[in-house]
Amino acid sequence: MKKLLLYSFSCFALATILSSCGGNKGGASSKTGIPYADKNNKTYGSFAVASNYKRAPGPGLIPIEGGVLVVGGSAIEVPGVEPNIYNYKRQVTVPSFYMDETEVSNTDWLEYLHWIRTSYPEDREFYYNELPDTLVWRRALSYNEPYVDNYLRHPAYRDYPVVGVSWEQASRFCEWRTSQANEYILRQKGILTDYKTLASNNKAGGGNTTTGATTAARPDKPFNTDAYLNGQYDDKGKNAPKDYNAKAGASIGAAGGRGGNAVPTRNATLEDGVIMQPYRLPTEAEWEYAALGLIGNTEYENINQNKIYPWNGLGVSSASKKTRGLIQANFKRAQGDYMGVGGSLNDKGDLTVPVISYNPNDFGLYNMAGNVNEWVNDVYRTGTFTDAEAFNPYRGNQFQDKQLADAANGKIALDKYGKPIKENAYSGKKLTWAEKQALAKRSDSISKSPDPKTMVTTYQADERGYRDRQNKLLNEEGVSLVNDKSRVYKGGSWNDMPYWLNPATRRFLQQDDASAEVGFRCAMTMLGAPEISTAGKRNFKQAKAKPFNPKR
Repeated sequence: MKKLLLYSFSCFALATILSSCGGNKGGASSKTGIPYADKNNKTYGSFAVASNYKRAPGPGLIPIEGGVLVVGGSAIEVPGVEPNIYNYKRQVTVPSFYMDETEVSNTDWLEYLHWIRTSYPEDREFYYNELPDTLVWRRALSYNEPYVDNYLRHPAYRDYPVVGVSWEQASRFCEWRTSQANEYILRQKGILTDYKTLASNNKAGGGNTTTGATTAARPDKPFNTDAYLNGQYDDKGKNAPKDYNAKAGASIGAAGGRGGNAVPTRNATLEDGVIMQPYRLPTEAEWEYAALGLIGNTEYENINQNKIYPWNGLGVSSASKKTRGLIQANFKRAQGDYMGVGGSLNDKGDLTVPVISYNPNDFGLYNMAGNVNEWVNDVYRTGTFTDAEAFNPYRGNQFQDKQLADAANGKIALDKYGKPIKENAYSGKKLTWAEKQALAKRSDSISKSPDPKTMVTTYQADERGYRDRQNKLLNEEGVSLVNDKSRVYKGGSWNDMPYWLNPATRRFLQQDDASAEVGFRCAMTMLGAPEISTAGKRNFKQAKAKPFNPKR
């Protein structure tokens, strides 16, 4: 049977994102008949619509078309291991999303450290906090000092997965990556001042003339997506969106053009379709769904062959004619056997291997089994899938709001790095205007205790323990081993036996801990229709709405 494959076209995807713009090519409201605001309709008060938005993944990501998943359905029973400890079989639905084609590599992390060093050269603490723990390689009875010194930085390991990174560090990397990727798109499009102009301006002023996506000259503070969307990052390039609703006398700015008919410009908004969704760690359900890759075995909703690994077959070696017998992932084949016999290495890796190794699964993802385990976003509980929702299941919600610095003008509080300061959400529903203003004026606004004068009912913002009925796992001292900082990791590593390569298996580690066997990859939410491609598929014909004619 012919497999349905989803391939990664990173360059094409980025080009597609760059082609999306905030304006529209005309049109009018189907409900009021009023023309939308554009260069042909500059009537103050007209509504603007982004009519040419084209969805595409961010850099490094490939699309994963969602669907039904039986979580834990691929689990295999192993003597001495109780399956129910690690999984619970239940049918859920995973929405479509984007996933990194590969694990995050040492080079990727060094780029992050380079940005910190150049953006905050005096902030030693920031740089130190984001350094991976290279001491995870040390063993009392093993000579691993060369890896302690070289694994992160030496070119020999540049394409190998970064390890020694905690869940917390991985999450901060995702935040940094979001703003870097969005800044690059906006500057390449000229919505922000382009890199060439920035470099020229800096050169004229005697400043830093370094160029590039992460080292170019910048305004007085680094770009942050949330701050920009809230209007707290003032930088408008020559192609910044036109503000057709600006009042008379508004400043024109760099992108306003010349002459008396120049139109003021504004920041891009979510409505323009230019800003990407945040990079984040995948949920456990997303990760298991993507790793299993059953799309290659599916036709007309019929799964013709199930899997216990990201590839077909019951074993770990290839059955293809040209690669028959080759191990299909990087793992420990037996106690003491990490790579096989000299002259015929079975998985061709002693510890980790490059992030692009072996064959990708049917979604086009590399190393979804073996090499390194991978952090996912979920808080660990043994009973998560007995309790979680059937649509997009996830345990780990800790609802937060951006703290206000100026309630009257809607300005959010930013820390010294220009990132929004978060606080626990005060309500699970929209507050009345009076409640919101009273809350903003509270002198103890940082406190998480609800105010009975402004809040009708108390609200639990931290849902990590919601419906948590598990028996706590205790260590010898009677201290709980599972808490709200216990995070799931999956996939198996170079130091694991084949059992852990099964996508259904799950383990946990404290979110501030790190290991030589745990890395990560990022994901991104896909907005809009879940179907990725309609080519060759049956569809209902969609009629177009007839334009309104006011002169009829």
